[in-house]
Amino acid sequence: MKKPLGRLAAVATAAAACLLAVPPATAAPSTVWTVTPSGPVSLVNSTNLAMSVNGLNITCTRSTGLAMLRSATGDPAVVGSVDALAFGATGAPCTSALGPMTMTPVTPWAVLAQDHDATTGVTKGHLDRVDIKMNAGPIVFRVKGKVAYTYTNTTGRLTVTSAPGQLLVTESANGGVALPVGSSLIGTGTYLVKAAGTTTGPAIIGTHP
Repeated sequence: MKKPLGRLAAVATAAAACLLAVPPATAAPSTVWTVTPSGPVSLVNSTNLAMSVNGLNITCTRSTGLAMLRSATGDPAVVGSVDALAFGATGAPCTSALGPMTMTPVTPWAVLAQDHDATTGVTKGHLDRVDIKMNAGPIVFRVKGKVAYTYTNTTGRLTVTSAPGQLLVTESANGGVALPVGSSLIGTGTYLVKAAGTTTGPAIIGTHP
């Protein structure tokens, strides 16, 4: 009788291990992305863009842009591109302790989607290939990298957040020790996204068949 019981115990232990090894359904990545409607969208900041590089604070009260969004498959997936972006406007330049800050984006940037919460309608991902030339008077520097974002379908709000280590100074001239290469540009801001010909943003939905 001992041997059959031993075999049953071994089978039960193996089955339990298999069950523990199977991830829950909620952990499945979103791989099929549907953007409705696909096509061009406009971007207008709804909050100030607040940034900092090695303690140098930069504020932009105006920022606008154009992007193209589309359905895609992948994890993460490229669901669009930011094709044009302007920081500051006539009469409302970006400002810093060094004076007006000119920020010139080198586009396009890729829009990557990685996670979607069906309950809240929020998609998370990052903008890739971010490249911005910046200067204030004789001080010139350039930052490259990526920026995280969250997009909410119900409001059409795109919130971008640059954390330490994501967007780095790759070139620096006349900044001395204040703006060394390798410094992080950190900051945040929110844009209202509107699909062309509408007053609302598109819906971005990710599913995992």
